[in-house]
Amino acid sequence: MLGLAVGVSAAALGQTFTVLHRFRGSPKDGEAPLGALLMDAAGNLYGTTLQGGKYSSCLPAGVGCGTVFKLDTNGMETILHNFDGSGGAESSATLIMDANGDLYGTTTYGGGDGCGTINSVGCGLVFKLSSDGKETVLHRFTGGADGAWPLAGLVMDANGVLYGTTNSGGTYQQGVVFKLVGKKETVLYAFTGGEDGAGPDAGTLLDANGNLYGTATYGGDINCLYPDPCGVVYKLVGRKETVLHAFKGSPDGMYPTAGLVMDAAGNLYSTTYDGGDGANGGTVFEVSQDRKERLLHTFGADGRKYDGDSPQGGVVFDPYGNLYGTTVYGGKGCCGTVFEITADGKEKILHSFCTTDCMDGAFPSGDLIIDANGNLYGTTSTGGANRNGTVFMITP
Repeated sequence: MLGLAVGVSAAALGQTFTVLHRFRGSPKDGEAPLGALLMDAAGNLYGTTLQGGKYSSCLPAGVGCGTVFKLDTNGMETILHNFDGSGGAESSATLIMDANGDLYGTTTYGGGDGCGTINSVGCGLVFKLSSDGKETVLHRFTGGADGAWPLAGLVMDANGVLYGTTNSGGTYQQGVVFKLVGKKETVLYAFTGGEDGAGPDAGTLLDANGNLYGTATYGGDINCLYPDPCGVVYKLVGRKETVLHAFKGSPDGMYPTAGLVMDAAGNLYSTTYDGGDGANGGTVFEVSQDRKERLLHTFGADGRKYDGDSPQGGVVFDPYGNLYGTTVYGGKGCCGTVFEITADGKEKILHSFCTTDCMDGAFPSGDLIIDANGNLYGTTSTGGANRNGTVFMITP
């Protein structure tokens, strides 16, 4: 477990909240961590930041092109890599690690010229970062049939094949699902923007049979127009897509921006950013393999005063069937929450950000992770001493 000498702690509903790191921004370290954290076997944490770092030439206003960071078990931070534009810019990806300790991820921009991006720095890329800090670009997206602007991280199968999504590009310019064998990219599916979905913000989930699952933020049911169709949950077997659920806005939610988790029975769980049978604060849902959806929680329904609002990240399970996640807004400080949905369907707010001075962080947008002791770890996109974001832990 990470050392608790860093940050401040406060008890909330029997939980202990600790700030493990406050980001300082360019040029010292990163700024605006959006993705989830990765924990290795020794308890070290790894992540990416959207901005900050040494190199500001690829983006305006000198905010920096982003970083890859590590926090050791004493809370000490090491910057493993500074993105420089040609080697990527603005990563919101959750990292994965192979058996050799090499890290893999994506950057939304960078990698080359064109693509209509900021300062024409490119359409994004897939990278590998070796344990000695050397970056290798595995694929640069062109904005054509191969895709553009990957927002999420990757998954890897037992053979080392990588799978991911892009938010745009592809044959119909609505995003793709791709696989990468070494440096060879193959598009498995190009979204059309119709009933099959469009614009996936999230990556994919890989099951034991090699099937892929994910969410597309838009597309789906044409009767749900807010102003776009409200998104889908999909399954990909080879190159054949099946829509498991198309959101309708109310009561089931709309705009799923997060990835999925699966239980032992094959049921899928995640959140929607908007919609629901309440104040359009989003939902937590379950979708079965036979296309049945079950609504687990609607944020802002029934006039709940300090409920969360707008979950952008997904959910994580504990061994007892409880689900945990974050909302970007809502809570007592109006700057987001960490919530629990118990196995019997009750919601608990474990932490509300910015109830005093925002030193604890604000606006968490990524998934949580959970360790073997039930400790939860996450990031906030802003807040902290320099308003550049934080890494936090909640101990049961």
